[in-house]
Amino acid sequence: MNNQEIENILNAKQVKPTSNRILVLRELIKASHPVSLADLEVLLEFSMDKASIFRTLKLFSEKDVVHPIEDGSRSLKYELCHSLTHCNFSDQHIHFYCEHCKETYCFENVSIPIVSIPSGFTPRCINYVIKGLCPECSAKSK
Repeated sequence: MNNQEIENILNAKQVKPTSNRILVLRELIKASHPVSLADLEVLLEFSMDKASIFRTLKLFSEKDVVHPIEDGSRSLKYELCHSLTHCNFSDQHIHFYCEHCKETYCFENVSIPIVSIPSGFTPRCINYVIKGLCPECSAKSK
């Protein structure tokens, strides 16, 4: 994806396309799994300080460019929202956290079960994580 396409995405989300934001979004687009702040630091080859990456991720989360995932690894991970307007329940899907290799996988085609909650509560996001061993780690442990 070229810079203009990335700038268009940021503009659509009402985020000023600075060079750092373009770099971070490019890495998020290229990532095959949700990534943490530390992952991004490595992917960006330490060209940005951790505070700048954190501020960018915080802004992206507020503007629905990304949504955070709590996978139990004690480190928030981030992945892109599908919609150009806002993150919604279609962006909420099941994640699988491998307890051995520490990788988080998205099961985008597996819907989160609908849960009935008491009247008056308004859900904003759902975090559904399954923990265990991925196929590769499971095969190694046999």
